[in-house]
Amino acid sequence: MFVAEGVRTVEELLASPLLVKGILTCDLLDRTPRGAALAAQCLGRDLDVLRVSEREFLSASETEHPQGILAIAVVPSLTLDALALPDDARLLVLDGIQDPGNAGTLLRTAAALGCAATLVLPGTVDPWNAKVVRSAVGMQFTHPTLSCSEEELDQFLKGQNVALWGAAADGSALGTLPAPRRLAVVMGNEGAGLKPSLRERCDQLVSIAMVPGAESLNVAVAAGILLHALRTPT
Repeated sequence: MFVAEGVRTVEELLASPLLVKGILTCDLLDRTPRGAALAAQCLGRDLDVLRVSEREFLSASETEHPQGILAIAVVPSLTLDALALPDDARLLVLDGIQDPGNAGTLLRTAAALGCAATLVLPGTVDPWNAKVVRSAVGMQFTHPTLSCSEEELDQFLKGQNVALWGAAADGSALGTLPAPRRLAVVMGNEGAGLKPSLRERCDQLVSIAMVPGAESLNVAVAAGILLHALRTPT
């Protein structure tokens, strides 16, 4: 199971098909009209809601400015075998992304730019970590997010005829190569970049042209640029 905390994140959770096991609230939730409306929605849906004191809630919260609500829900059971891809598809692959804020923003970006799924490789923070869920604003509630090994990724991409492009400073400049109809883009660790074993699996390495003296971009910003430039035709 996982924790979803905050008004907007819990709103997204209740709008998703995921199974909610229970909700914890306190008086902080009633201090805004939106919070009060969410509290009423929880009660109206016959969910298991436990009201506690503000002090008790703060002992369970992991946010700097708690909003008085957190929910416990079941992680969806997703497998690569069950992942259906359209003829034109984009996937995001995360390799060793360790910062929860970056991981959440990457999930949010992938969902917003039409990726069919985000695949999470070993060494990456748990996509259902509470901080990742909060940073993604619950996007993984509806955006398919799966963990797999490099070998499982390799087998899946070959079976689905999906090319793998890796983001790397020494890659070909973005825009100089035609993008295949089915493409997975892999983003590497914030400091170390792609692992050597994953670089070898890539069909192509691509880079973002920057002004002289600029060494790198935040990994989530770079992914946004790449996925926008490589998005499928609408």
